[in-house]
This record gives sequence, C-alpha cells and structure tokens, in this order.
Amino acid sequence: MGKVYLVGSGPGDPELISLKAYRLIQEADVILVDNLVLGVKTLIPEDKAVIDIGKIAGKHKLSQDGINELLVELSAKYDTVVRLKGGDPYIFGRGGEEAAVLKEHGVEFEVVSGITSAVAVPASFYIPLTFRGISSSVTIITGHEMEKKDESLNWDALANLKGTLVILMGVGNLAKNVESLLEHGMRADTPVAVIEKGFTADARLVTGTLQNIVEVAKDENVKPPAVIVIGDVVGVREQLKLLTNRV
Repeated sequence: MGKVYLVGSGPGDPELISLKAYRLIQEADVILVDNLVLGVKTLIPEDKAVIDIGKIAGKHKLSQDGINELLVELSAKYDTVVRLKGGDPYIFGRGGEEAAVLKEHGVEFEVVSGITSAVAVPASFYIPLTFRGISSSVTIITGHEMEKKDESLNWDALANLKGTLVILMGVGNLAKNVESLLEHGMRADTPVAVIEKGFTADARLVTGTLQNIVEVAKDENVKPPAVIVIGDVVGVREQLKLLTNRV
C-alpha cells in the first residue's frame, strides 16, 4: 500500500508553494487537484496522471465521501498519491476529515502545510492582518457556518474581539454575516475589504464599511472565491500602498 500526501498548494501562486510540495508534485504517481490550485497546476509535469476533483458551489465532481474513498483506492494502486489542495489542508480544506479516513483504513499519510489564502490574499493587497496599536489578534471563520445551526458561531464574541476577522467562502452569506456582527455590537463604521479571485489576473479589491459593504459588493457584482477582511487593519493599506503602484 502506498502513501498519501495531503499537500497545501497555497493561495495559487506557483512561487508560494513549499519546496516539499514542489518535490512531491514531481514525484507523485497520481495527483488529485482542487479548483483553487490555480497557477500551481503549471508545475505539474505533462505526463503526470491527474484527477480533477474540484468543487464549486452546487457543482461537485465528487462528494467528499467519494473523494475519501478514492484516496483509499488509489493508495492501494500507487506508491505516492498527492492530494493537492488549495491553501492549507487543515484550514477549511477538509484535510482533517481525509486524514481521519486514511487512518481508519490503515493508509499511511502525511500533511504538507501550505500558505492559507486567509493570510496571503490580504497581504497581496497590502493589508496586514495584525498591526501594532491596531490589531493584535486574528480570527478566521468560514462564511458557510450560517447555514448549519448545529455549528453556529458565537457572533457576540466575534463582534467584540477588538481584532481582525477574516471570512473565507463568505460571499454568498455576506449579508447574513454582516447583519450578525452589527446585531452583536460591532461598529457600523468598521472597515471591510473584499478581495475577489486573489492571485489571478482578475484579482480585485472592493472596500467599504460594515454599514455599506453589502450594497457595495452587490453594485460591484463581487463573486466567489473571495477573502473578506473586517477590521481597522484594512485602513493601514492606505499607508502601505503609497510605496507601490498597485491600486
């Protein structure tokens, strides 16, 4: 039986993956790729066996259970199986679930960390998630949680953290998330940045406040994937972008 590597491909920029991730991509017998792998796909040799299991909202080539089963099946056929995942496997990447299934079936596995888009995408637009005197904490959540009552978030705690809040996969529930934060006491004038399609040619930034960001995002026709940053650190970008030519 072979070994399965759950490999984080980072935010999509081929230059931001680890040396270990690059080596495994070259050595793998078969690679399972996500949609958010983006430009990292260019590093995959043309003769490599690749299975596309990417997911987009409402359209899954394979269910998560199907992916889990496929990993187990492939481990019986190949020595080196790479599950190439966007960002970091353990940050809303369901890597933990896949690892649990592999262990249950006695399959050897290893997790190779990647840079999460929650950190890298804001940084690419000169938004530091922490900044002395402004924010000394970062909380990362998924916008999907609003749909699961049994996994509801503590919005009262989130609204009063006095730090930076990052929401992944939150475009579809932006209005609900913003409403929850306002209802639980977060300032209406809190700066918000929505960064769409980070590390692609179509990457763009839309900014506003909790009071108007839902309307702004609608007017700008913001689509997923996007990283949402909420907090006063968004304003720091105005200082940092003076050093660059980026809009």
